[in-house]
Amino acid sequence: MISLFKLSTRTSLARQAISHICLLLFAFIFISVFYRRYWLDVDDPYKCRALLTRGHWLDPPEESYTSKHFEKWQPSGCMMHEYTGKDVRVCLKGQQIIYVGDSTTRQLFWATAKKLNKTMADEKMRKAGKHEDLTFEDKDVTVDFIWDPFLNTSTLRRDLLPYDTREDADTVETGGLITVGGGLWYARQFESDWLDHFRDTLDYIIPLVADKTAINFARYSPLSSSQPGSSGHHVYLTPVEIPHYDVLSPLRAATITPDKVNPMNEYLYNLSTTRGVKVPWSHSLMTWESEFAYDESGLHVVENVATRRVDVLLNMRCNAQMTHMRGYPFDRTCCSAYEKPHPSRILFFLPMFFFTPVVIGIWSYGTLFIISYPDIDRRSRRWISTTSGAFATLGMVLTYCVFADRTHLFNKAQKHFTYQDFSSLCVLVFMLGLLSVRRSSGRQLPGGGRQISNEWFLPRDQTDEWKGWMQFAILIYHYTGASSVLEIYQVIRILVASYLFMTGYGNTLFFYRKQDYSLKRCASVLVGLNLLSCILPYIMDSEYLFYYFAPLVSFWYLVVYWTMRIGHSKNRSMPFLLGKIGVSGVIVTVLIRYPIFFDGLFLLLKYTCKINWNVKEWRFRLQLDCYIVYVGMLVAIASCRIHNILHTQMSSQDDFARLIRRHWNKIRLLSVTAAIIVIPSFWSFTRHFSNKVDYNQWVPYISLFPIFSFIIVRNCNQHLRNFYSWIFAWLGRCSLETFTLQFHIWLAADTKGLLSLGVFGRNGTHLDGRHHDLAVLTVVFFWVSALTADATTTITKWIIDPKSMSVPGTQLTPLPRRSGASSSVLQRLYDAWEGSLKIRLASIVLMLWILNRV
Repeated sequence: MISLFKLSTRTSLARQAISHICLLLFAFIFISVFYRRYWLDVDDPYKCRALLTRGHWLDPPEESYTSKHFEKWQPSGCMMHEYTGKDVRVCLKGQQIIYVGDSTTRQLFWATAKKLNKTMADEKMRKAGKHEDLTFEDKDVTVDFIWDPFLNTSTLRRDLLPYDTREDADTVETGGLITVGGGLWYARQFESDWLDHFRDTLDYIIPLVADKTAINFARYSPLSSSQPGSSGHHVYLTPVEIPHYDVLSPLRAATITPDKVNPMNEYLYNLSTTRGVKVPWSHSLMTWESEFAYDESGLHVVENVATRRVDVLLNMRCNAQMTHMRGYPFDRTCCSAYEKPHPSRILFFLPMFFFTPVVIGIWSYGTLFIISYPDIDRRSRRWISTTSGAFATLGMVLTYCVFADRTHLFNKAQKHFTYQDFSSLCVLVFMLGLLSVRRSSGRQLPGGGRQISNEWFLPRDQTDEWKGWMQFAILIYHYTGASSVLEIYQVIRILVASYLFMTGYGNTLFFYRKQDYSLKRCASVLVGLNLLSCILPYIMDSEYLFYYFAPLVSFWYLVVYWTMRIGHSKNRSMPFLLGKIGVSGVIVTVLIRYPIFFDGLFLLLKYTCKINWNVKEWRFRLQLDCYIVYVGMLVAIASCRIHNILHTQMSSQDDFARLIRRHWNKIRLLSVTAAIIVIPSFWSFTRHFSNKVDYNQWVPYISLFPIFSFIIVRNCNQHLRNFYSWIFAWLGRCSLETFTLQFHIWLAADTKGLLSLGVFGRNGTHLDGRHHDLAVLTVVFFWVSALTADATTTITKWIIDPKSMSVPGTQLTPLPRRSGASSSVLQRLYDAWEGSLKIRLASIVLMLWILNRV
């Protein structure tokens, strides 16, 4: 007993020390981001200047260029969206995209055309002449190229005239995006005075393109300047191309030299800082010290570089508009303003999470009434403090989500997969799990001690461990962007199926043993699963199905619940129970595979509750794992049956029982042998799939083999069952919260990117900066997830049974009645709410319905 007390004391002190460290890191995070946002980035709040002037490649080639290189350009502190033809048509519908200049600018024209229609663009490119104007039309978007290497034609002046800042300028229709670039022809054709001619040309067109807000981006509003028909400036002057001098042809090398190119770019730089000319210097950075960025001519860039240059321009022009039109996922964070939350949400959730602790105190004999009623017992006060603290914690976590993923306070970085990052994180997690292996503590004995652990099959510590290491794997998968790698995707799909297997196994085991089908039990599970996932859509302007794990588990929990509840008095009859599970499987499969049911249900929700969920995505997720839950149910029943056969004396035995008793050791040996063979065989079999679509069609039928094989190997002897990794088990107990919160406080842009502090490395987006961000943000992420798990558990208990106490078997101290009519009415309303679970659940549903309607 003394040793246990000392161990408990040391554990408590360690937890307090870890909490203090995490709290300090949490404070460091906010101090860092506020410092960066309001000191370092005060003149560029929307990352418009960062998009134009700073960035680096995440995937530069090391030895030779391939089509897989130069695909991810990382602006400093924000995420650049890769625009598709559909995106361009939405943003610039009915407008022109105009490129004016020499052959380097013509590359941007062809890159834009290929975004709209690559096949048509390739065909026109083969037929096009070298020095001529070009036009490319695709549906509602027209892309024009004006051949004007000296930037002095009347066509250019006509198109730029509407942007003239002089008072006597006329206005005519103009393009939605105009890009002007040139300068190399001045170096090529003029032996002397090339700089004077270049300056004269620019001095003439500068009044037509100057944007004073571009001098100070703190005053630049990306949304107002990107709306269709706005008067915002969408004209860009590209830098003079810096060629790869070593591979230029002799004729070009003789005239195009650094002595000529650099002064022209210096003059452009002065104009961009003093006159408000928007110059995408990131175009030059994309080729800086990278010989592979050029084609064989040394003058033009490879196709991927040209495409990313166009993306810089389109992100400047369209991001704010597309964010305003499309909403979440908010993955266009460069030069884009986040949408302001609806006033109704602010009015509702601000009181809920900042004043709810006070309200609980008033209605549940809290701190305000403790002063008036000193006879409130200590246990009641502790319960009050815990409940109020849970609401305050949840409010803090939701506020953190908003600051992290719905403001520019934190930087956002793009994902980039490398096998080195993925494998390094996996090895690190494996080592942590290995170092934290310990023996299960066993069951609590009546005298206060603990029984030595001697676990049977899938004990609680082991299932928590299983959830934990799978959650680690899924987090690494999301963080590194490994979804593009088929082999890793195949493994992760099995892990998701494993979660659902445990849903079927654990709940069937509970219902089979406890026979508890009460509303209180069902509501407790569903509220605990969905509390966070139901609140986040209103706070983050997303939707419930976006946090798909809670809806998925909730659906399958209800399937298990009704399957076990219907005719539950006959559940001890194996033929009846197995037949009932089979019928349930057939019915659910029909509902999932034939769209009429869910299409009708989602249509009803749309018109009655203003809920617009993606029914195709929902049915897709259900189909992927539509049988593994039933496998979990069958394993749970078989486990109970075999345990009863082996560990209890049965007066009458059927054939199955006699078979198990006589040949159990042989059955176990054959099972382990088969499992060891199945796992590598399954891995070999999945290598035959060439894409995700084919693999997904097979997953519902084959996922049970690796899952069941793992279970058999993990439980093949008593020693393996008695030991577990406590780090994995700890994460498994809050895996639901980590899965949900990762979307906003570990990842960013609704899982499309990564969260960054912006104070390490190159504004937090360089490789070294990412590693520092990962270390700091991960510790706080796990800490916040654990706090959220405790808070949601407490709030769920409060919702399900407000009269319950943290100490079993006790009740709250009755509240002395106050006199007065208003107090009497309020007291009766609260008594009704507190006394009926149905009323509490109905009030929650009504509240959600009102929020959806407004």
